[in-house]
Amino acid sequence: MTGHPALRIGTRSSLLALTQTGTVADDLRRLTGRPVEIVPITTDGDVLTGSLSQMGGTGVFVTALRAALLDDRCDVAVHSLKDLPTTGVLGLQHVTPVRQDPRDALCSRAGHRLADLPHGARVGTGSPRRAAQLRLVRPDLDVVDIRGNIDTRLGRVHPETGDLDAVVLAAAGLNRIGREHAITELISVVDMAPAPGQGALAVETRTTLLESDAVVRRAFSDLEDPATSLSVLAERALLSRLEAGCAAPVGTHATVSDGLLSLHAVVARPDGSEQLRHQQSVEVADTSTAEAIALGEAVADHFLSLGAASFI
Repeated sequence: MTGHPALRIGTRSSLLALTQTGTVADDLRRLTGRPVEIVPITTDGDVLTGSLSQMGGTGVFVTALRAALLDDRCDVAVHSLKDLPTTGVLGLQHVTPVRQDPRDALCSRAGHRLADLPHGARVGTGSPRRAAQLRLVRPDLDVVDIRGNIDTRLGRVHPETGDLDAVVLAAAGLNRIGREHAITELISVVDMAPAPGQGALAVETRTTLLESDAVVRRAFSDLEDPATSLSVLAERALLSRLEAGCAAPVGTHATVSDGLLSLHAVVARPDGSEQLRHQQSVEVADTSTAEAIALGEAVADHFLSLGAASFI
């Protein structure tokens, strides 16, 4: 494949984003035989201060990357899938490689598990979903809103200089940058349902590039993991349906096993005073995208029928 220009991969400049992008870059080099160039992109989420919910939540890390794709400043963008809005963008398509650990992880200054944290312990998170579920499991905790990259958040629980008793972060992110030693408990998806798409990546490109370049098209097809794709389709369909009528924290986790796609989900009041839970399954093949979307929407409709739209 000599003579082809480098594939330009747009990414945020955080350690986690660069690590994730590096993994995809290695895969694309191997699958296409072409050189790869990393293109740093600054997003709103990198420069604005305040809580993510105040900045607009989902999309603050994505919009600038998508604009770079559409403006032909890069050919590929790598996102954490949970940051990707459920509404697609005309002219862009993404695939989902094999998902990593979707669970949330507790990182405690004194090595505690969630159940063992002292009464009134201060626990940091920037996620309303995590905060609500923390309050459901441990209503006595003082849940503190925090921002910053992974190392900044881990600094808040440093044994000597930290001001928090624990923080909750995505296990996949900690694992990807080699910070798994900081994990004191991998929290069960029953106690803390993950964000839709957590642990998965979205590798996005222009539709026109896929249509015009058979090598890139084949590489993207090879990157896609069918089980991950069906699982996150169901999770994101649930979120998409609920976002129209529910601003409450939503956690969900789908798995494919022996041809059965199972979706477990939680909708909670932000203060942790009430929750709704539901689980549903459907038989699937690798190409059952419509069935996966229908499953997510069915679980969302179940929640809405129980009054989830009032959980704000």
